[in-house]
Amino acid sequence: MQKVLIIEDDPEIIELLSIHLGDLGCAVTALMNGQEGLQEAMQTRYELIILDLMLPGLNGMEICRKLRQTDRHTPILMLTARSEEIDKVMGLETGADDYLTKPFSVREFIARVKVIFRRNEEPEPNSALPALLQYDGLEIDLDKRKITLNNTRVELSPKEFELLALLAANPGKSYSRKRLLNLVWGYDFEGYEHTVNSHINRLRGKIEADLSVPKYILTTWGIGYRFNEEL
Repeated sequence: MQKVLIIEDDPEIIELLSIHLGDLGCAVTALMNGQEGLQEAMQTRYELIILDLMLPGLNGMEICRKLRQTDRHTPILMLTARSEEIDKVMGLETGADDYLTKPFSVREFIARVKVIFRRNEEPEPNSALPALLQYDGLEIDLDKRKITLNNTRVELSPKEFELLALLAANPGKSYSRKRLLNLVWGYDFEGYEHTVNSHINRLRGKIEADLSVPKYILTTWGIGYRFNEEL
């Protein structure tokens, strides 16, 4: 049974989401205060956290940031009644895995949740791809989702790991920002390609010795990014 935490201050939305999550076989816990929601999220393991942006006690952005400081893997689906571009970008860049703007259809909500749950499942082994990718001091363990650089572990967010794993598994192949959004986030966030830039910049900051001359993740001018095929 999938455990889901809802942090939302609208009781009608809580009831609606709880009913449909229950139909999916989920065990739902709901809290209406941001600070209480954060404490619960940090104390109990959940397969999904549904997080409203505007909350009493502590807002969704702060909750997301604080969770990602200690929990890199639990998926976060952010909800908001505000539709400005900056909110969507901020939500994704603070570590949310997906984003829905109110009002949203139940069908869309269920589709997003199912995609997240599928990603939670253990991937089928791929005999064509080694479990451990190694490139001049950088090791990527795809099974354990573990990154080490010069024998030192590097902590990445889920999206940073997925970006790095995708690029490193296909060295030399250039990906556009839009394509990376589609492959890593699972949806076509039209107009938010610069979100990829922010994630790439943070990723480089963690694995590159010299940001002005990156060694692993290279820019393909006019297209997007690629992993250095000469390592």
